[in-house]
Amino acid sequence: MALYSKHPVSPPPTPPAREKTGHLMLRAWIVFVLFSAFAGPAWVNAFGPYGAVVVAVGGGIVSVAVWVRFRPPLAWRRLPWYVVSYVVWATLSLAWSAWPATTALTLLLLFITTLQAVFIGTALTWHEVVRAIGSALMWVVALSLLFELFVSVVIQAPVLPGFATTTEPVDPIVYWSRDNLFDGGRIQGIMGNANLLGPVALLAIVVFAIRFAAAPPRRMWLLAWIALAGFLFLRAASATAFLAAAAVAIVLTTVLLIRTVRRPGGRTRYYVGYALVGVGGGAALWIWRDDLFTALGRSADLTGREDIWAAALERAAERPFAGWGFASPWMPWDPAFDGWIIDHGETVMQAHSVWVDVLLQLGIVGIVLFATLMIAYVWRAWFFAVDRPRWDLRADRPYSPLTLLPTLLGAILLVQGIAESAPLILWGWMLLVLLGAKIKQSPLIGVGPAEQSAAIERGEPSRYRP
Repeated sequence: MALYSKHPVSPPPTPPAREKTGHLMLRAWIVFVLFSAFAGPAWVNAFGPYGAVVVAVGGGIVSVAVWVRFRPPLAWRRLPWYVVSYVVWATLSLAWSAWPATTALTLLLLFITTLQAVFIGTALTWHEVVRAIGSALMWVVALSLLFELFVSVVIQAPVLPGFATTTEPVDPIVYWSRDNLFDGGRIQGIMGNANLLGPVALLAIVVFAIRFAAAPPRRMWLLAWIALAGFLFLRAASATAFLAAAAVAIVLTTVLLIRTVRRPGGRTRYYVGYALVGVGGGAALWIWRDDLFTALGRSADLTGREDIWAAALERAAERPFAGWGFASPWMPWDPAFDGWIIDHGETVMQAHSVWVDVLLQLGIVGIVLFATLMIAYVWRAWFFAVDRPRWDLRADRPYSPLTLLPTLLGAILLVQGIAESAPLILWGWMLLVLLGAKIKQSPLIGVGPAEQSAAIERGEPSRYRP
């Protein structure tokens, strides 16, 4: 008579591994850190500059404490050393700064943002990084819509920072929300600035689309988030965001075409075409800039930016080598900036061009360091996207949609950097350092010790094979 064995070959069934509470709390904190980077001006509008400083400094202290607690693996030799060199030069500028108080305060914000970016890159895997960025952007999109809806339905009047209202005539640039949700005007979201909301909404569309392509659970909800982010993008009506969207489309098309190449040398024609489109598009933009910006509702000088650039370049020419001292953003209470450049009755807080800003602050040396940083990031991000993942003889592994994020972000920041100083502050610098460091620490998605540490923390067996 046959008997069933009491010693089966396979192990008994077990429930799937669940994430530990510590890792869930870590992810939640990182989502908050990213949200604060995306919606930084919201803290200023809601709680004032001192409240925003408390949030930023307190967040940095908590992140350092969490970093010490979890101690994720960090390959020191693979740190983003171009970022480190730029930060070091910015720190040295404190010795000759013409505005030392502003330099000291903005350096503190630079240190905090840089440390948090490296921390996130080491604490999470690639899948978790993209998921955390997406979650933070969901909060920004949802709160921006709810805020504008609250202003239009409940308050029914434009709102000043601090949730104040006034019947006195003020310049619209001062308002936190202009109550434009239902009248077709530009909306500003929780950031209080349509030119800040536009690129963040564009980034949200990119991240949500990448996550949708990666086929996560409940992926159909991402289509709704893409629609909401698209609504904010269109209603923000930011000219630079529209140009950045065109750049994203060109870069994405080129990457997808290059991925289809199967023979050596096949990429050359796509690179040539990409260069021709870039050069031709730039030339067309310059030749027909009057018609283009008029169609976008902007003047040919990008709404007064040429005057700002001229004033900043005039001062930069007085100290061309080392600059006047780091200051991102310019603090309006500092006598060096208070009343220096006025736009719509308000003191300007940036040069509205990353290159002009760096030249003014850190001189030619700073320009060289920042240009090197950007070139290194774009180079690594490009080949991270177009090269097939490979660490052995197998050459047919599928591409991951997640590899598109760094290079598409690079396209957004390069275009934004022409007319805004976004790559130097807040989410621009955060993601520039985060994704650049992540590519160096984990050049292959799901492979390597840095990618597997989070899986081990969740209780999953390590899949890493050296």
